[in-house]
Amino acid sequence: MRPMLATRGHHVPESADWVHEVKWDGMRVLADLDASRGDRRVRLTSRTERDVTVSFPELLGLPGDDLLLDGELVALVDGRPSFGTLADRMHVSRVDRAARLATEIPTTFLVFDLLRLSGRDLTREPLWRRRELLEQLELAGDHWLVPETHPDGAMLFEATRQQDLEGIVSKQWASRYDFGTRTRRWLKFPHRRRESYVVGGWRPEVDSTSRLGAVLVGQPTSEGLLYRGRVGSGLAGRVGQRLLDSLLSIGRPTSPFADEVPTIDAAGTRWVEPLLVVEVEALGLSGQQRLRQPSYRGLRPDLGPEDLP
Repeated sequence: MRPMLATRGHHVPESADWVHEVKWDGMRVLADLDASRGDRRVRLTSRTERDVTVSFPELLGLPGDDLLLDGELVALVDGRPSFGTLADRMHVSRVDRAARLATEIPTTFLVFDLLRLSGRDLTREPLWRRRELLEQLELAGDHWLVPETHPDGAMLFEATRQQDLEGIVSKQWASRYDFGTRTRRWLKFPHRRRESYVVGGWRPEVDSTSRLGAVLVGQPTSEGLLYRGRVGSGLAGRVGQRLLDSLLSIGRPTSPFADEVPTIDAAGTRWVEPLLVVEVEALGLSGQQRLRQPSYRGLRPDLGPEDLP
């Protein structure tokens, strides 16, 4: 099962038919708590249906015997979600390392929807009813909580901007839940221009053959993968090395981009299969459809190229 996704909005709704939530900078997770076979199990899956249960052992204590929860997993630094910090947890597959990092870099599961309760499918229920039942569960612990909703979207949008949070999500109270769809009954309003792109190539650092200097990224479209620019900022240290380790195994002899990459960017580039998705923060796109002042924010193992809108 893949979660329901919001569409980017243009104007925050003012009608009382809508409710508004903080947009958290983290990793979308479905948490399935199942005791139907006698032994209680917790299974965590990402947006791409990848099982990430091993990576986050601190969530195995989620209360409840038969629940399906939707929410955002975040790593808090000074009270604010940090995607870069969370990225250090997303790749872990060893039980012992995950247990150590759960102490060093703890996460919090911010639950905003309830999709199953005691064997009852709630996806056909309106959002207001699902939230009512969710709040009755009183989920509050060291690693999970249910954030508040707000009736005034404009107020929340301004408050999150002042607090340097990612933005808000506005949802119709009457909205049902449709797995794997992107709906206009949920609208997202981010403050920062952070988007996901597909890596099509990489260049080594100047005077080095073993350190990552930049990645070339593109946007999937009906015309193919269109080139959006070269990203070098944010790749220093182990962040860049981790990304390079993933790129080395997917090399290819030719460019995967459907359009022509400028000579200045293509020179010295090692092309790769367009499989890896990365998060990039930028000042939008130029008139030539190139990222302005882009900065690498992290690898997205929870997303594939087919998941990008």
